[in-house]
Amino acid sequence: MRILLPYLALYRRHWFRLSLGVILAIVTLMASIGLLTLSGWFLAASAVAGLAGLYTFNYMLPAAGVRGGAITRTAGRYAERLVSHDATFRVLAHLRVFTFTKIMPLTPGGIARFRQADLLNRLVADVDTLDHLYLRVISPLISAMVVIILVTFGLSFIDVTLALTLGAIMLAMMVVLPVMFYRAGKPAGRELTALRSDYRTQLTAWLQGQGELVVFGAQPQFRQQLDDIERRWMLRQQQQAKLTGLSQAMVIAAAGLTVTLMLWLAAGGLSAFPQPGALIALFVFTPLAAFEALGPVAAAFQHLGQVIASAQRVSQIIDQPADVNFPAQGPLAAEQVSLSLKDVNFTYPGQPLPVLKNITLDVCAGEHIALLGQTGCGKSTLLQLLTRGWNISSGSLMLNGHDITEYDEATLRQTITVVSQRVHVFNTTLRENLRMASPKCSDEQITDVLKQVDLHVLLENEGLNAWLGEGGRQLSGGEQRRLGLARALLHDAPLWLLDEPTEGLDAETEQHILALLHKHCQNKTLLLVTHRLHGLETFDRICVMEEGQIVEQGDHQTLAAAQGRYARFLSRG
Repeated sequence: MRILLPYLALYRRHWFRLSLGVILAIVTLMASIGLLTLSGWFLAASAVAGLAGLYTFNYMLPAAGVRGGAITRTAGRYAERLVSHDATFRVLAHLRVFTFTKIMPLTPGGIARFRQADLLNRLVADVDTLDHLYLRVISPLISAMVVIILVTFGLSFIDVTLALTLGAIMLAMMVVLPVMFYRAGKPAGRELTALRSDYRTQLTAWLQGQGELVVFGAQPQFRQQLDDIERRWMLRQQQQAKLTGLSQAMVIAAAGLTVTLMLWLAAGGLSAFPQPGALIALFVFTPLAAFEALGPVAAAFQHLGQVIASAQRVSQIIDQPADVNFPAQGPLAAEQVSLSLKDVNFTYPGQPLPVLKNITLDVCAGEHIALLGQTGCGKSTLLQLLTRGWNISSGSLMLNGHDITEYDEATLRQTITVVSQRVHVFNTTLRENLRMASPKCSDEQITDVLKQVDLHVLLENEGLNAWLGEGGRQLSGGEQRRLGLARALLHDAPLWLLDEPTEGLDAETEQHILALLHKHCQNKTLLLVTHRLHGLETFDRICVMEEGQIVEQGDHQTLAAAQGRYARFLSRG
């Protein structure tokens, strides 16, 4: 239960609407009780009065009370639903923002152990499940308690013993039923939450890998896994439905037994009315209506196990401490950038072997460096350290003479332009996919950079309004890479970090892109990661990496004449 406390604290922001929803629920329940009780007494009193009381019995006032109770009940129910759901949606919106703000500071290591579909399920389905906390637990519980107190207090004016008896029975039901059905529903609720996540994760994997499954004929096996999960999911849902039915049956049975007991006890007379007459109807119809408040309580705690399981799954993400933290303020952004790495070591969390070992590298402002090496030698990891995707394990990493950890995030992002290996294309227009790099850029500037990277063909049909689709499905890998370069040109920071920018390009386009980069970055610091040899002769320095270390560095002519590793790369190429 303690896991729910941080989420309960979020409710304070919307206390007024939530409290108003509870008040309206209480008013609605009391109107229902008053309506049924007054109707029962009115019918009983009319029958007792008979024709003889046609002119002496006041029919108008009770009839008006019945109509008033019916109107209040209807209006109250509508208002309670309106206010409660509005408050719940506001809490959910706040909870989603709260959860997302907790996730944003997490580096790739903080969410790397979660599959994408599972992460999405936690952010959507599990967060949505937390709305049960108010609608199905807090509001019904408070409403039932207040109704018990008000009913007991009201009936005590007629007979204290019967009023306390009814109140004690209802209170006992409210204490016993939640505990009973919480324990009964907790295992099923937890498994329902896990099965829901497993099913959606498997379904997402199936949809994403459908092509491969069809080609290799693996669809039947994959579908069988989904069917097994779905079957177990449905069995747990059936268990929950049976528990819900059992809880309602127990409430109805308790209401019937309580009505019989009240009728038997009231038959001997009431303390305030030795000859109760039609007043007996009050103690018959009041329990029937009052037990309506207990119905949602048992079902609410049945689902509490599912709410707690969802809260645990969300907390597994948001309770993680951020590995990388930025100060509120730091050094100002500069027009040129120099770098200094001294004895930098880095090991991924949970991994036994280091990825980078004693990296020492000084990069002057405006210098162009190529990082060359085979796949897995640590080139991309080095760029991630420069963008603070991770913190270095040991050593020092200086940017313009300041430790990189001294820079606030906004300044660091303003200083660096990055083109990673995987360029993400958003499901929006071509214009919006590029304006994210420079929100104030004009359509003319966007068109110009598209022409520079040979993507003017994208402008032929709908121009900048062309819809690129999810993940840029209509773009080839080379076009996506050049779209990333177009973003970089628009961002235009003093430090450029490029990870395999020409991968997937033909030789002619590769030469054009490299020439464009050198021309555009004449006064900028450039680090380019590559395992290709084209165009390296134009770089000021080439650093050859192997097994996490810089084993050679120098310009093209020097390294080629040294007959070292770079020369061997040239001979193979």
